This record gives sequence, structure tokens and C-alpha cells, in this order.
Amino acid sequence: MGGLLRQKRMRRGDWDNVLNDSIWSVSQMPEELNYAIYLSYHDLPPSLKSCFLHYSLLPQGTWFYVNEVVGMWISEGFIHENSHDLEEIGRQYYEELILRNLIEPDKQYIDQQVCNMHDVVRSFAQYVVRNEALVAHRIDSDISGKLNSQKFIWLSVETPGSESNELEWSSLQTQISVRTLISVGHIKFKPSDSLLYFSCLRILHIQYANFDTLAKSLTRLIHLRYLSIKHTNISRLPESIGKMKFLEYVSLYGCRTLVKLPISIGKLRQLRFLGLNHTSIKHIPKGLGVLTNLRKLLGFPAQMDGDWCSLEELGPLSHLTELDIRGLENIPSSSFASKAKLSEKVHLLYLRLSCDSRHKHDDGMIKHEEEIFEEKQQIIEEVFDELCPPPCMENLPIVRYFGRRLPKWMNG
Repeated sequence: MGGLLRQKRMRRGDWDNVLNDSIWSVSQMPEELNYAIYLSYHDLPPSLKSCFLHYSLLPQGTWFYVNEVVGMWISEGFIHENSHDLEEIGRQYYEELILRNLIEPDKQYIDQQVCNMHDVVRSFAQYVVRNEALVAHRIDSDISGKLNSQKFIWLSVETPGSESNELEWSSLQTQISVRTLISVGHIKFKPSDSLLYFSCLRILHIQYANFDTLAKSLTRLIHLRYLSIKHTNISRLPESIGKMKFLEYVSLYGCRTLVKLPISIGKLRQLRFLGLNHTSIKHIPKGLGVLTNLRKLLGFPAQMDGDWCSLEELGPLSHLTELDIRGLENIPSSSFASKAKLSEKVHLLYLRLSCDSRHKHDDGMIKHEEEIFEEKQQIIEEVFDELCPPPCMENLPIVRYFGRRLPKWMNG
């Protein structure tokens, strides 16, 4: 209620209007649902109502970062202003829900990166969407009956370990109209299971599952905008992924068995987010620089291939707001680092620079080894000198840097 009154003018008449609103006498809702939340929900703009209801799908036992939440909202079409900076508008929606106390920041995370939804608020939201969404965060015997008797557009399931054998992927395939499918936890797959039946799907978030079974049918999802397959066992993406022209968000976070990206990923010209953190990807295909619509690029590997350096692909990406580069010890010369053109990226607010291997001086080194180490130190210092961030930078983590001095742009 405080969040609602905050939106009103500090006049007695405005507050009286809230007190006397006819919503307090609505009789269609179950008694256990909160009328104050209904009033707060009724006061939301239409686009924010959709974002709020969609947030209630997220499994309570799993953290979803603001990038993921906003990416889902964009992919569902809730944020459709004529603006290139849809992520910034989405972040404003997110913060508006916080101000109205409909979601609450988790104090373990800085900058409101993760939020929770109170059980009372979640129950209300799920009641509102009960005819359009199936939210099963505790698998029970009734879920199969619901899946067989009703068609949903939003589907969210979470399967705890002890209940993992109770849900089969084939039982979800009856939902041919679903637009958002969120699955967290292990699901029983058969060799014949696929994604073929989900032709309307816009958002696919699968976490902690055996996704390799479904990977071969991924490109059949021609309307897919959002693909997140975090912590799955996928070993390769289909080479024809470039046919998925509408993809805007791809997160491969924690896919340890994934070692490379397909060449055709350069055809995903609508891509706004690419997350490669905590994968085994050490090589990216040449030509990634054509993805000029990218706003956030995380876990990007610095690598050399003959005379070609992956940092060259960063040069044309002028719309980046977040960039995470790893493996910078692989760059043999500062001339390659300068091609990233970081200082020219006027929208860049977050930049993470890291080396993957730990280099440190050891007193037990022989003279030859010490000379090699000192040479590596000089190279990494010169590489970092060329990775000067733009003045607009707000957050700059530097990880496992082993140079003897700070980069020159820090001293200036």
C-alpha cells in the first residue's frame, strides 16, 4: 500500500480516493487474496501489469538477474517503445515495481541485481493469470491433469531433485500454444523428445537439465527471441542456428561442455545479449563484429588465430553497455588490444577485464623462467594500456592482472 500511495500526490483528496476505491468491495476474489495488492495492481500502467504478472512465473528457488528478467520482457513484447535502448526502459520498469513494493531487492546482491517476490504478492499474480499460466514449482499429481485439460501460453515448472522422476518432457509437449517455457531442474527425456511442438515459443529458459537431447531440434523454434540454457550439458549448438533470425537473447552460462560457437551465429543480427560466462568456449568464429545490435557481451574470450585476434571483433560493437573480456594473457601485442576500440564505446557502463591463468613471481624460478615471466608482465602491461575505457564507465572490475604497474590510463 505504501508503494501505491507513493505514486499519489500528498493531498488528502488523492489518498481518500484510494481509501474509497470500489476495488475494496470486489467479491470475485478468494478471501485469502490481498485487496491492497489488487488495488496496487489496478493502478499499474498496462505494460507494467504484464511485466509484473510475468515475473510471478519465475521459480522461487532460483535467482534471476535483472538482465534475464528484462530480456524476457523484451522478448514477450512488453517493452515496445520506439527506442534503441529497450534494456534501459526495461530497467526502469523493474525499478518501478521495486518502488511499488511488488518485488523486493535481495540484500545479498548489489545494485538490485536480484529481487524476490513475496509469497502473498506471488499468489495474487498467479491467481490473475490462472487461465493463461501454469506455475508448478512443486510437482504434484495434478499437473498432468492440468496439462492435458487446458492450454496455456505461459508454463513454469521447477522439479526438486527428489521429485525429478515425476515429470517427463513428453507431458509438456501437449502445450502447443505456449509462448514462455521456464524449466528449472531435471526432467526425464526420451530419445524421441524434441522442441518441434512448441512452434509459438518466444522464451525458452531451461536450467540444470539434459538439453543435449533437445539441441538438434532447437532451430525449429522459428519465433524464439530468448534462449537461456544455463548449467545444462549441451555440447554443441546446431550449425544452422543462424536461421533463428528473431533471437535477441542467448545465455549459455555454466555450460561447461560447450567448447565453441557455430559459425552461423554471425547471422543473428537482432542479437542484443550474448552470455558465454563459465563455459569452455575459448574460440569464437570470425565475423562476430557484424552483430552491431549487441548491448551486452559477457565471457568474451581473447584469443589469437594466426594474425587474427578476437578483440578485433569488438571494434564495430558501438552500442555495448556491458562487456566482459577474459583470457587477456593470450594477447601477444598491444597492437591487437587497440583494435577493440574500448575508449570509443560511449554507451559502455560496465567493463570486466580478466586473465584466466594465475601468474605470479616465484623465488624458486631459474633465470630463464624469470626472464620469460618478466616478458609476459611487460606484454600484459602494454595490452592493458590499450584497453582504456570511455569516460562514461561506472563499473570496472579487473581480475588476475599480473602486471607490475597500473595501466597508464589509471594514472592519468
